[in-house]
Amino acid sequence: MIVADQLGRFAWYELLTTNVAAARDFYLRVVGWGAKDTSTSSLAYTEVSAGDTPIGGFMELPEEALQLGATPRWVGYVAVDDIEAAAAQIKRLGGAVLVPPTDSNIGRIAVVADPQGATFALVTVPAHRDRKPIGLDGPGRVGWHELLASNRRDIFDFYGRLFGWREASAETGPADLYQLFSVGGQTIGGMLTKLPSVTQPCWLYYINVDDIGVATGQVNAGGGRVLQGPIELPDGCWIARCVDPQGALFALQGTRGERAERSPASEVVWSARWGDIASRGRMVLPKPKR
Repeated sequence: MIVADQLGRFAWYELLTTNVAAARDFYLRVVGWGAKDTSTSSLAYTEVSAGDTPIGGFMELPEEALQLGATPRWVGYVAVDDIEAAAAQIKRLGGAVLVPPTDSNIGRIAVVADPQGATFALVTVPAHRDRKPIGLDGPGRVGWHELLASNRRDIFDFYGRLFGWREASAETGPADLYQLFSVGGQTIGGMLTKLPSVTQPCWLYYINVDDIGVATGQVNAGGGRVLQGPIELPDGCWIARCVDPQGALFALQGTRGERAERSPASEVVWSARWGDIASRGRMVLPKPKR
């Protein structure tokens, strides 16, 4: 498998689900991914790709995880060069190592949680690779990464120390409500404080689609649900928060057909709940392109 050489960036995305075959059909229909079986004798695995580039995979939730109450979810992997050192640093910074560093089908990995309980994963970058970070704008790629935190202000320092992420700002607008973050000079996501009704902080991943209207139509037709949106952002991008047929939360972003009515407002305000996630905030023009 190909894992992009992009230290401190999300480099792989994995869906843990209760029905891989159904999830495969659903996401191929919604976002147009390609898929192939890359199972081994010890692990059933489906690799998905955007164009010719592998970006992630699907696997069944382990039975022991189900017994402990785990539900279908997406997990993003951040690339590191020394996974043992990164796991140790997470503990020192108040986070948790849920699955210690171990060899897997995509390299050496660890599943971890930040000090507020949001889970993500680490993956090592092969030392022999010399590739520039992949772009975020291609169809089928994950173009945005959003952390719904217990307290956005308190958690940023954790990720900054761990991955070298830096605060990024819109040209105007209050960063106290939605904090953009960057790595290597590229803005890759944002953090916000979740509503009190949300019991568990989490990461939400936005998949690029060509037409948000078509994609959300496929979500509903495929047995998933559009929980919020489509919503137009100030930069002309449209987003929708969704849940797949097995219950995993994900999001879409893209343009909309020419006939769609555009809001003339220079500001987007929202306060909404979707599934187990809720958020509220305000974004003001101009906002950096994703």
